[in-house]
Amino acid sequence: MRVHICAVGRMRAGPEKVLFDDYQTRFDRTGRGLGLGPLSVLEVEDKKSLGMGAEATLLERVVPKGAVICALDERGTVMSSPKFANTLGGWRDAGRSDLAFIIGGADGIDPELRARADAKLSFGSMVWPHMLARVMLAEQLYRAASILSGSPYHRV
Repeated sequence: MRVHICAVGRMRAGPEKVLFDDYQTRFDRTGRGLGLGPLSVLEVEDKKSLGMGAEATLLERVVPKGAVICALDERGTVMSSPKFANTLGGWRDAGRSDLAFIIGGADGIDPELRARADAKLSFGSMVWPHMLARVMLAEQLYRAASILSGSPYHRV
């Protein structure tokens, strides 16, 4: 199952990018034998600043057809890492070929796009900087792949 992060905004060089790239590499390496990955990033930018609706239109254009859509949203479900791993494995085992995580812009995800998501994931009730949320997601994807691979470190 290919995994995509569809996000508003561009990640520039800096510490967040270094961390993201590291976890992306780890996920791709660990997930390959499990039928997970590769992890790609599809970035969009609302250059005219038309708001959440315009961002949603841009995001919808980059989400692969038929993908499971998981919106990152503070109103979403808070999951443990093992539960997240099992959810990921369940989508893979159901034969889904693509999984798209949606990260909105500064104002969040358009309510209509959020309502169409198959799942909503929260990293807690606090709002995180968008680039840091990408790093946190990449780390959790790597951790999920490690859990699914039976890594002794991640046994529960």
